[in-house]
Amino acid sequence: MNKSESIKNIAKALSDFQGEIENPKNTADNPFFHSKYAPLQDILNLVRPKLAKHGLSILQSPSGDGKNIVINTILMHETGEWIECEPLVLQADKPTAQGAGSAITYGRRYALSAVLGINSEDDDDGNGASGVDNKQGAKKPEGQNSDLITKTQAKRLFA
Repeated sequence: MNKSESIKNIAKALSDFQGEIENPKNTADNPFFHSKYAPLQDILNLVRPKLAKHGLSILQSPSGDGKNIVINTILMHETGEWIECEPLVLQADKPTAQGAGSAITYGRRYALSAVLGINSEDDDDGNGASGVDNKQGAKKPEGQNSDLITKTQAKRLFA
């Protein structure tokens, strides 16, 4: 992470912002993981007025090399103070404009949520990755983890 020489004002403004903001509503469905998330437009519509109220703004710039999509995110304060996050690097699921656009939107949503300290999707507390059924709290039998994608789904995602 890079930052301006001083972050006193931006730190206070971000703290005040986080004291007011609520996590965005999860209104969209992720069919691969059977979960819900907040679309980027919903997050932006929620946070922009509160960011502005506290003299904060966000700059996100996508770039890439044909294989990887890079999202750079900078949180700025009206005093000129800034915090630049480490770039988020993603691979597009398809080497097409639509694949790149999807990765850019996905990356922007995650980077924005991270820098602002909000959560924009269902949190299963890591249970999907660990094989624990988050509704029951019990370990699922081997090969029965419906929270993870199937091999067929993975092939379609990463083909």
